[in-house]
Amino acid sequence: MVLTEDRTKKPPTRTVRRLGRPDRAARSRGGQRFLLIGLVLASVYSLFPVWWLIVAATKDRTGLYQSNGLWFSGMHLWDNLHQLFTYDDGIFLRWTANSLLYAGVGSLGGTLVALATGYGLARFDFPGRQLVFACVVGSFLIPIALLTLPLYLMFSEIGLVDTPWAMLIPCLINPFSVYLAKVYTESTIPFELLEAARIDGAGELRIFFSIVLRMMTTGGATVFLLAFVNTWNAFFLPLTVLRGEENWTLNLGLYNWSGKRLESGVDLTSLVLTGALMSIIPMAIMMVAMRRYWRTGVTLGALK
Repeated sequence: MVLTEDRTKKPPTRTVRRLGRPDRAARSRGGQRFLLIGLVLASVYSLFPVWWLIVAATKDRTGLYQSNGLWFSGMHLWDNLHQLFTYDDGIFLRWTANSLLYAGVGSLGGTLVALATGYGLARFDFPGRQLVFACVVGSFLIPIALLTLPLYLMFSEIGLVDTPWAMLIPCLINPFSVYLAKVYTESTIPFELLEAARIDGAGELRIFFSIVLRMMTTGGATVFLLAFVNTWNAFFLPLTVLRGEENWTLNLGLYNWSGKRLESGVDLTSLVLTGALMSIIPMAIMMVAMRRYWRTGVTLGALK
């Protein structure tokens, strides 16, 4: 008897499970956790030098060199502040006033020039407009440090070395601020508004000061803050064009104090660190003061 194989019998089938897409909420939570961890690490990295500076400013000379650099060792902050404001007849206060003058007045004038130039490049058609804008963009490739020596030679010829004008005049010209002003004007100031003002009989100066400047408050605040921080932290330019101590900036004066340890053996490290901590306060105040202008600009854009 011959046994034949039953070919009609089907092999057992296996259940195939399809992988579904990950839950969108789970992916969102994972991305938020990753973003939160990254922000925390970036915040710690940014605030770590500030924490070290605060701790160091509270120590005396012995605690500064013999204690843990990341934790307190006695509270000598008020003694350091007293020495800081009284050392060398209070020259630190003079340096602070000089820095506020150079950064405040220079940045305010530079902001006005940048807004006017950016507005002209964005809303006026004149021969050579593209060439002028190309020169503005191309000037980004020139490091500011390379312009220090030409500025010194030029100011020497006209007798402006070791005067406040040697710091104020360079602050009036900032190509990057002009670029920011042009971009912001193109996205904020419509042609129709300018034409309507011209039809009503307003002149170009009145249009700029009464309409354009008010609508460019947010952009102007940004340009001013960037220029203020850049001038406040400037080092090579004041080092080159300022000679007498009475005209020095805060950074230049603290740098001179830090070098006295090698020149004359006088250790002013505690004063330098305390002065560096005090130098942060004006920039923090400026950041908080400018915040309301940014909020106003965002709200104005949302209403439009």
